[in-house]
Amino acid sequence: MIDRDGFRPNVGIILCNDVGRVFWARRINHTGWQFPQGGIQQGEKPHDALYRELEEEVGLRPEDVSELGRTRGWLRYRLPRRFIRRHQTPVCIGQKQIWFLLRLVASESRVDLQLSHHPEFDAWRWVDWWTPLEGVVFFKRRVYERALQELAPMAFPEGRAPAPPEGVKPLPRRARGGRGA
Repeated sequence: MIDRDGFRPNVGIILCNDVGRVFWARRINHTGWQFPQGGIQQGEKPHDALYRELEEEVGLRPEDVSELGRTRGWLRYRLPRRFIRRHQTPVCIGQKQIWFLLRLVASESRVDLQLSHHPEFDAWRWVDWWTPLEGVVFFKRRVYERALQELAPMAFPEGRAPAPPEGVKPLPRRARGGRGA
């Protein structure tokens, strides 16, 4: 499903533990790491896609997590020209994503990357809040930056959020704070 502007609707998942570290997964047969994410199917609501993708990619069910919030709106990124499949109709130029913040409440032994018939990841680890900005593919970096900034107050409600790394631009006031899911 591609919208009229050429963006594929998608959900992104930031899964944190009780000390604010985030789930970081390595793409199967690749060296790249990323947060779990996936497309929203025709007629599916973002919230439903969240839990479908969480189970498919990470093996977790709704009762294994606590929902802390989501981004206020869509965050978009464009694909580099070399990744755009111009022979397909409609042409997809990038993704628009709603990002959800979840906290793992079950044992981390519940994580099962092999639950799906087509696993996305072959390894995972907990990393510090801002570490994903150092390792994500370049064209997704700004979306990750915005999602992490917007959701940090929900992950660290007592104001313990770590300061963003140098070079991370502050969000405009209207984009701060997300809403509860």
